[in-house]
Amino acid sequence: MTKPPLIIHLAAPRGFCAGVDRAIKIVEMALEKWGAPVYVRHEIVHNKYVVDDLRAKGAVFVEELDDCPPDRPVIFSAHGVPKSVPLEAARRQMLFVDATCPLVSKVHIEAARHHEAGLQMIMIGHEGHPETIGTMGQLPEGEVLLVETVEDVARVAVRDPARLAFVTQTTLSVDDTAEIVAALQARFPAIVGPHKEDICYATTNRQEAVKVMAPMADAMLVVGAPNSSNSKRLVEVGARAGCRYAQLVQRATDIDWRALEGIRSLGITAGASAPEVLVNEVIDAFRERFEVTVKPVVTAEENVEFKVPRVLRETA
Repeated sequence: MTKPPLIIHLAAPRGFCAGVDRAIKIVEMALEKWGAPVYVRHEIVHNKYVVDDLRAKGAVFVEELDDCPPDRPVIFSAHGVPKSVPLEAARRQMLFVDATCPLVSKVHIEAARHHEAGLQMIMIGHEGHPETIGTMGQLPEGEVLLVETVEDVARVAVRDPARLAFVTQTTLSVDDTAEIVAALQARFPAIVGPHKEDICYATTNRQEAVKVMAPMADAMLVVGAPNSSNSKRLVEVGARAGCRYAQLVQRATDIDWRALEGIRSLGITAGASAPEVLVNEVIDAFRERFEVTVKPVVTAEENVEFKVPRVLRETA
């Protein structure tokens, strides 16, 4: 039986960003240097496949320092941690490596600088997300106020409207964040923004690729984890950009084939913590059912690379 034709529009850039690549490399290099087990506080990145792979190599994933023995290395995830965590690790004389993405660290430094200047911070972010917890935890209680929506901006109670600054989570929807920033600036005209936008290059580039790709496709799949903020935003961006069906899938086994009946074109992208092997797995699943033609949708070139911490580059 002949297979129906299907054009797959494949977004580029997609998948791993430099911060994720660096974080995974840190765990792998730590295992090489110190042997297993190496402890990791929180999922190093939000992807089950990546976490399971590192677990098989000897990484142990925990939520708190209390779950780590004092004589084994501990790594802090790419999302960043509150300032109290490395301080406590140092107090316990633990060997720790910080895998926080440098672009998240930039936001931490920014928040500290504004705090030193006497400004109260407003953070645009998702409540409960590890990056938000880590950024808010850089400053004393009450010094960072969280807003998630334009409606939150109207309700937020600040200490002094003339002494404010804002930062954002790095993985937000570019368009949604622009609306929230506009609302903040309308309500607090003196509010100070970041020197350079906090939403990272990888988030912005992946969303731009989806905006271009979505109108071409009958349906769109985002390869990524349900707890991955940037992956969930890609689904929302795709739907908003005109794709009638957008779905988040962790693996090819998650594809809802009934919802895709009759499609002639499909857009595929991947969140910043999803490895390319999972994208290929999804494409292969479609090749089994369709005569597939893959057409890349290239909107940017990425060549960013972050160094791993010196402690991992030093020979024993």
